Amino acid sequence: METAAHALLLFCWTVLAVLAASVPGCGAGGLRVALLHPARRPSQQGAPRRRRAARSVTFVDMIDNLRGKSGQGYYVEMAVGTPPQKLNILVDTGSSNFAVGAAAHPFLRRYYHRSLSTSYRDLGRSVYVPYTQGRWEGELGTDLVSVPHGPNVSLRANIAAITQSDRFFINGSNWEGILGLAYAEIARPDETLEPFFDSLVRQTNVPNLFSLQLCGAGFTQNYSLGSATVGGSMIIGGIDPSLYVGEVWYTPIRREWYYEVIIVRIEVNGQDLNMDCKEYNYDKSIVDSGTTNLRLPRKVFQAAVKAIEAASSTEQFPSGFWLGEQLVCWQAGTTPWHIFPVISLYLMSENRNQSFRISILPQQYLRPVEDVASAQEDCYKFAVSQSSTGTVMGAVIMEGFYVVFDRERKRIGFAVSTCHVHDEFRTASVEGPFHGVELEDCGYNIPQTDESTLMTIAYIMAGICALFMLPLCLMVCQWRFARCLHPLGTGNFADDISLLK
Repeated sequence: METAAHALLLFCWTVLAVLAASVPGCGAGGLRVALLHPARRPSQQGAPRRRRAARSVTFVDMIDNLRGKSGQGYYVEMAVGTPPQKLNILVDTGSSNFAVGAAAHPFLRRYYHRSLSTSYRDLGRSVYVPYTQGRWEGELGTDLVSVPHGPNVSLRANIAAITQSDRFFINGSNWEGILGLAYAEIARPDETLEPFFDSLVRQTNVPNLFSLQLCGAGFTQNYSLGSATVGGSMIIGGIDPSLYVGEVWYTPIRREWYYEVIIVRIEVNGQDLNMDCKEYNYDKSIVDSGTTNLRLPRKVFQAAVKAIEAASSTEQFPSGFWLGEQLVCWQAGTTPWHIFPVISLYLMSENRNQSFRISILPQQYLRPVEDVASAQEDCYKFAVSQSSTGTVMGAVIMEGFYVVFDRERKRIGFAVSTCHVHDEFRTASVEGPFHGVELEDCGYNIPQTDESTLMTIAYIMAGICALFMLPLCLMVCQWRFARCLHPLGTGNFADDISLLK
């Protein structure tokens, strides 16, 4: 459709330019039409391959290698350059660029000094990444990278050196860059830029999977590290059985761009929302560690909030609470968890006519906001929000589960995490199988218009455009011809009519 529109505009302006040019101008003031051409994409230099043998992976070295602040993301320490510069890097399964702060910023304690690395190579390309809120831009290069509390390997990876940013870095978050772990299709500036994990698998013997255990702010092990500190583990290249209980249930990765999955049913306290399952995946459903909340499409969000509000109606909450605009607080230790319902998401299993259910506790979707709470109060923010870009299973969902990103077999696994927050009455769970029919049809497909139909529409519009432009062009030519024959004197009235603005 975009190509047809460009062709239409080009045709109309060409007609105007040709007709206007057919009348001799009276000096330098003749009508000028500039045709704009798309900028050429800079050439990319291919990063040289470096392959280093990996020793047998010891997952115990990776346990508890994540840190963070509640609501501000989880980060892992990485070493960049020669000699190594250690930086804290946000772990993000919802993007595909490895980018680090490379200039002084008020919110950064340290940043990447490219000039101090003897192994840095400039690619001569720039990159710009906008978000719903915030943006960053920088310069692309490659350098040697390793993960100190990860596999004992070093690789040459693409790095975006962030030179300018707006509302990207977070004050007090303690991370200085972002590690995009998704696929090349959503890498910036284009899909030819190889993401970090692809480079890791290609250059080393690390298997093509990783797993995440995110432990929320309510997990008692982290209290000694500071009231708002959270932790967890990123196991690079495998699965650690000590980090989960029960069975791992897998759902297929529907498309390799984001980690897209298919949700087939949503329940609140066991009651089905009774919506067309396509609504749950409009326009996609993804697993994203870089997003805090469970984000739902507008219709699904409204139905879910209505059900949660009804289930917890023994207490009254301000409307702003359900919109994430107001906090609710209780006296310390008296939070009435029992009045809030369990939210269950059913995901299509590897057997396409079966699903499994992950059950999410209120201890997950009510996020503690500890920097505003006093010693006498526990305060919470509702961590389910409305989305215009599909369902996002963010950190508050992942904090209940051990999540396996099995890229080799194109699937994502869920098991109950050993560090999820629960009470004596309820616990997060992963259960199945549940039978269904043609569950793959729940996935959302962008409507496709036949190309021949688009071309027909484009030609019709071009014809209509020509019919309207021709009289206008004739009027312009007639006016220009008249001005050449009868030039205006300096004492006459000014011509304040503008045909083209």
